[in-house]
Amino acid sequence: MNLKQSISLSKYAASLLFVVILFGVSQAQIPASTPQPTPQASPTPTPSLEKKFFKNILSDQKGIWTFPLRVDRDDAKWLVPLGISTGALLATDIHTARSLDYDPDRLNTSRYISYLGSSYGAAAIAGTFYLVGRTSGNARARETGLLGGEALIDSAIVVTALKGVSQRKRPLSGGDAGEFWDGGQSFPSGHAITAWTLATVVASEYRDHRAVQITAYGLASLVSIARFTGQNHFLSDALVGSALGYGIGRYVYSRHHDPALDGQTTRHAHSKLMPLVTPVYERSERAYGGALLWSF
Repeated sequence: MNLKQSISLSKYAASLLFVVILFGVSQAQIPASTPQPTPQASPTPTPSLEKKFFKNILSDQKGIWTFPLRVDRDDAKWLVPLGISTGALLATDIHTARSLDYDPDRLNTSRYISYLGSSYGAAAIAGTFYLVGRTSGNARARETGLLGGEALIDSAIVVTALKGVSQRKRPLSGGDAGEFWDGGQSFPSGHAITAWTLATVVASEYRDHRAVQITAYGLASLVSIARFTGQNHFLSDALVGSALGYGIGRYVYSRHHDPALDGQTTRHAHSKLMPLVTPVYERSERAYGGALLWSF
């Protein structure tokens, strides 16, 4: 491929990437037109999410694919930096990918980290949240599992469609690595979108627990980086997948979260984040002390 063809291809790829980023990040904004139900006093969980699970997915897909038609000026604060970043990554993808030498230890570590972003790995985590929530009566864990599963299906549909359209070759494809519309499956990163989708739902559900948010987003970030260091994707693939995952996770949460659960989080946030300090006196030893108790 000559220089002129490369520039032309980069322009087309950048245009496609700009639209995808525009859609993905804008999804993170809570729809202003979505009415928020009034919080109820009773925390008793209902099976409404289970009954509407597949119906909600169809509704999500409609909102996801038609969102670019509803973009407004407020989205510029997200589009501009991401557009610049992704454009820069597209222009340097081949160079950065080739800068990685063959390192078995790095490749193995990247592969192990990537398991967290696999479809079965993320599905297992979401399923665990749901089962624990149902068996223990924990409404928040139950909702986390349901919304996490819903968002994962939404992101799987989106990433499958985008891979089919872009058909970008992976970094280790040889001389045509990085080429679009050439039968590849590199753009965007499926593991990145999966990891960020579930991490965003979990972090949104437990937004009053800083440790949970840091852990969720931290692990998702590691998965995205591992897809590059493992030479499975280019940096732009990982960035777009991450942005889409975050956007879809936020979209599903904002559309289907039950605000009645927010009061429960607030009441228990202190006991889970900060220890309860209690005095201790051992009469037989004539000793005084203290105990730190955490409630999980």
